[in-house]
Amino acid sequence: MSRRSTPRQAYRFPLPGHALISAWREGYGLAEFRRDLMAGLTIGIVAVPLSMALAIATGVPPQHGLYTAIVAGAIIALTGGSRFNVSGPTAAFVVILFPIVASHGIGGLLLATLMAGLILVTLGLARLGSLIQFVPYPVVLGFTAGIAVVIALLQLPDFLGLAEIELDDSTPHNMATIALALPTLAPAELGVGLATLAALILWPRIKLPVPAPLAGLVVGTLVSLAIHPLGVEVDTIASRFHWEFQGRSGDGIPPFAPSLVMPWHLPGPDGVPLTVNFALIRELMGPALAIAMLAAIESLLCAVVADGLTRTRHDPNAELLGQGLGNIVAPFFGGITATAALARTATNIRSGAATPIAAVVHALVVLLAVVALAGILGLVPMAALAALLFVIAWNMSEARHFIHTLKSAPLSDVAILVICFLLTVIFDMVLAVAVGVGLAAALFIRRMAELTHTRRLDTRNGDLAHQLPREVALYDVNGPLFFGAAEKAIASLRVIDPDIKVVLLDMHDVPSLDATAIVALQTLVEELRAQHVGLIFIGMPARMVMKLRRAGLYRESGRIAVVRHLDHASRLATQWLAARDD
Repeated sequence: MSRRSTPRQAYRFPLPGHALISAWREGYGLAEFRRDLMAGLTIGIVAVPLSMALAIATGVPPQHGLYTAIVAGAIIALTGGSRFNVSGPTAAFVVILFPIVASHGIGGLLLATLMAGLILVTLGLARLGSLIQFVPYPVVLGFTAGIAVVIALLQLPDFLGLAEIELDDSTPHNMATIALALPTLAPAELGVGLATLAALILWPRIKLPVPAPLAGLVVGTLVSLAIHPLGVEVDTIASRFHWEFQGRSGDGIPPFAPSLVMPWHLPGPDGVPLTVNFALIRELMGPALAIAMLAAIESLLCAVVADGLTRTRHDPNAELLGQGLGNIVAPFFGGITATAALARTATNIRSGAATPIAAVVHALVVLLAVVALAGILGLVPMAALAALLFVIAWNMSEARHFIHTLKSAPLSDVAILVICFLLTVIFDMVLAVAVGVGLAAALFIRRMAELTHTRRLDTRNGDLAHQLPREVALYDVNGPLFFGAAEKAIASLRVIDPDIKVVLLDMHDVPSLDATAIVALQTLVEELRAQHVGLIFIGMPARMVMKLRRAGLYRESGRIAVVRHLDHASRLATQWLAARDD
């Protein structure tokens, strides 16, 4: 059979800023700008407390979360592929970033973020934006629910006002440490936390145009200020964090815009600047890969949800490229890992955003808050931020979907969900995702293998279009022949009736053929040759024929042949039998 040449599709690089350019081409006027301005103001107000809380949960000072929203939020909006994604620090990264800070300091975290950005740019340029399709839903739900549990656990010391305790990346150790420290519980801290939590839960029911995170932190701050004259001290951002910048120092958040800094000049775990060498890069490569994979999954999931809410289409490759550029630049301004945040994106859409300009406005609002309101932000109690993270963790857990999946999903999917959840809580998310995807792939292979089968067709029942000689056996092969199914499908062909002299294999329903299947077919050909039995392939596509030829299986008169239709195979088999009789 001749091999038909098909023209190769020209490679097209993803276009940075695809979302912004497409929105501009559709027309951008004063009305759209007003919508973006109002939406940006709203999500900027929401982003300020969230960015601080998530930075603290990661183990770094709160200004680094704000710098992330400012720098990465603007760059990703301008260069990404989704019109409505709003990027910044997110809760999903806490379980990955917290151990990096503990092991390598903030300098190591920024360097790992830079490396993750380079990986994301590579994924975008390689047009791997369909990556999200290969992560099963039970895996995503399992590790997000596990992350929510870990985040909530890490906030308990601040919420309960426990005496200073050291937490690490081991959940069992942290649970034991917190349990032993419970006698040091501070009623004032707990009261502030409960007041904030109540405000966060009840505020949305009032339906006032003030974001619940802002209202909750205001309530918590007012409660802490009210009890201060009574001589009750509550731990705040200003009492917990201190800064030094160009000979100046202070408490809380530095009232300056993010400035250029080399990530490796920031302190490592021992408080001194990092020494960048091959050993450090090798140690950070695993965490950087984990950051990149989670950032890709998180941002693309967010873009898909945004498309569903707005009936638009994003460019996944451009989105990966934008996420990568944001994470490359942000570390040079003190920003930590960023990705699209579903809560902020949904708020952006509900607020009437029209283009990525809304996310840029959001970054400018956060910048203004840092420069003008740093002193006020320093008054926010740590217990109030812990309460905010409790709400974030609860929303992230998707408890209703988790329970529904446990009740309604197939047993294999339930097992993957539970395993991913437990591995995330007990060990880490990287292991959970790796094991979860591996298990899902194994189950998929098993299910596909069950669909692949070979059966012998009875030519004497009159249903076939051609009546074949008794010395000819016709087998129908169905399903892909790959490493999980090839041996099983071909094994039935090895038991050949001694009276059979020619075997016909109907390959019309075989969509693919891998190396394992080719080896199995080679073995079958050798066995049939030893038994002096001919083999004719029917309906095999040209690309599969070329694979067999490259493997050394050529047409051989009376032994091997490839034809398109059953009638041709029938005539050829009859000729082979006649030639043998002669």
